[in-house]
Amino acid sequence: MGEANKLNKALRDSKPKIFVFLFAVLILSIIAGTIMYLVEGEQSGFVSIPTSVYWCIVTLTTVGFGDIAPVTPLGQFIAAIIMIMGYGIIAVPTGIVSAEYASKKTHTVDDPEYIHVNTQSCQNCNENNHHDNAEFCHKCGSTLHEKDDTV
Repeated sequence: MGEANKLNKALRDSKPKIFVFLFAVLILSIIAGTIMYLVEGEQSGFVSIPTSVYWCIVTLTTVGFGDIAPVTPLGQFIAAIIMIMGYGIIAVPTGIVSAEYASKKTHTVDDPEYIHVNTQSCQNCNENNHHDNAEFCHKCGSTLHEKDDTV
């Protein structure tokens, strides 16, 4: 399996985990936006729950305030937590894909590109791990098998 295929498979296999993560982020954004609406109120510019949720998503994705800024200490604390969560949005999916990529074996028996590697050593350079049925060393090019004329 080539590296591109390995990465493609890791991305495909990571999709469900990333969707669950993004759904969780969406739910947290709705909850945090609603809390900000209750904490800050209309006098601070949080005129409705949808506007507050939008503010939360903007703050989360840009790691900074949108066009509205909280004024109360509690609102500023919540905004700081939301901004820190913004860094996780970058790190978590990257970690999911990286972990999936690292768990992929280069060769599996079910893989159509599977090539079994044996432990036969070259008599000339002592290189090993040649493919099965290899006639020549992949390092020095010497013949691996002596012809058996006794048959």
